[in-house]
Amino acid sequence: MSEESLTQSQACPHHEVIVVGAGLAGIGAAIKLHQAGMDFLVLEKAAEIGGVWRENTYPDCGCDVPSPLYSYSFAPNPNWQHFFAKQHEIKNYTFETAKQFGVMGAIKCHHEMLKATWCTEKKIWYLHTSKGLYSSRFVIMACGPMHKPTVPKIEGFETFTGTSFHSAQWQHDYDLQNKRVAVIGTGASAIQFVPAIVDQIKQLTLFQRTPPWVLPKMDWRIPSRWQKRFKRFPFILSLLRKVIYLQFEFLNTSLNWPKLRLRLQNGALKNIHRSIKNEDLRAKLTPTFAIGCKRILMSNTWYKALSQEKVVVTNGVQKIRGNSIIASDGTSAEVDAIIFATGFEVANPPIAERIFGSAGISLAEQWQGSPEVYLGTTTKDCPNLFLTFGPNLYTFSSAFVIIEAQLKYIMSALLKVRSKNIKSLQLNEERSTQYNNKVQQALQSTVWNNGGCTSYFIDKTGRNSTNWPWTTFTLRKRLRRFNLKDYNIEKVSP
Repeated sequence: MSEESLTQSQACPHHEVIVVGAGLAGIGAAIKLHQAGMDFLVLEKAAEIGGVWRENTYPDCGCDVPSPLYSYSFAPNPNWQHFFAKQHEIKNYTFETAKQFGVMGAIKCHHEMLKATWCTEKKIWYLHTSKGLYSSRFVIMACGPMHKPTVPKIEGFETFTGTSFHSAQWQHDYDLQNKRVAVIGTGASAIQFVPAIVDQIKQLTLFQRTPPWVLPKMDWRIPSRWQKRFKRFPFILSLLRKVIYLQFEFLNTSLNWPKLRLRLQNGALKNIHRSIKNEDLRAKLTPTFAIGCKRILMSNTWYKALSQEKVVVTNGVQKIRGNSIIASDGTSAEVDAIIFATGFEVANPPIAERIFGSAGISLAEQWQGSPEVYLGTTTKDCPNLFLTFGPNLYTFSSAFVIIEAQLKYIMSALLKVRSKNIKSLQLNEERSTQYNNKVQQALQSTVWNNGGCTSYFIDKTGRNSTNWPWTTFTLRKRLRRFNLKDYNIEKVSP
């Protein structure tokens, strides 16, 4: 008996919509489905909700988007303690919002989705989980791009006898006091935890392939009197959110205007010169690529931490020999622990290996390391399936702006399905190809493609499968309503 036949013969709980993942996008989807009165279920692999803000608990973990903008527009939070919220604040916000909108009861934790298969005959999805089989007409994959930490393959790593871990899997029981620590990577996590741990360790060796551009972080604790004002006068918080949104939109746009980008880059250069007096160290920490080519980071403590005598900044890792790490320039460091600050699989999300559509192959096989998705939300050969935070949606703005735009599109689709008695939606391949060609064409002139750096924005085939080339105004407009003309539909038989 084939797997499909076996699956069909099994009785299993069935829902109209199943959401996979209970992070920011998953909770947002649950709220909108609940408000629409739909039959749905949320499957979460972990013991609790929270997504990336549950997983990442490294020292001083926080957000680089101002708090008023880092929330659902329909659930403003007057209780932020910091202008740039810390990890525990965001996690608590996720919990409180889920409770406020009454969706906690629809979430099943400890339910990891192992495989999703489309049944062409029944026009439903079967979801194999760690707790059994489920089925649904529609699936919303809200797993997020920051799902699986990336650890580089390093020659001789198996000979290392010390402690090693990724920043997204922080070992809080490991005592860093008076240890010699190697940090590999200089991304968004390193820029936060390195200043937080540097005072307690004996020596820190930072292995960097390329230094990031770093801007000052306009962070402060929000006084309780302002929290009270936000509660009493919600329009103040709403206005602040709009102002910050416009500022980020200007930043996003300016990156692809040479004169404006140069001004921003000069500001970042002044920050380096103001913060680092040692000329040799300054040279090591000054990027040679255009600002915006890689993710721009913000910190008031990064350069101060790296200026300490106990810190050595060197090149990328070449190999490991026992407890010695050898850099590409031949220098070496004896260390007790290695902390990988090497990010996540973004361009090639691991969840794609578990989704099998109408063609009978996984999304990973279909994409071949270079995903093509329509409006970051639907993909060919996967009827009745939606992605959140899909390829070519990344912008220098709040994740919530993208999430809410996508949820409008998805809910518009589901409501049209309901009103027009539609059984299945299949993305029109021609429309998808036309759209993706336009996206790639627009990206050719951007700093992400031409800024002179190597980044996770570019996939293994050389395509930029990460960035959105236009404004978020355009993104929100494109996702405002679902267009049936972009899909091949099959209606329920009379």
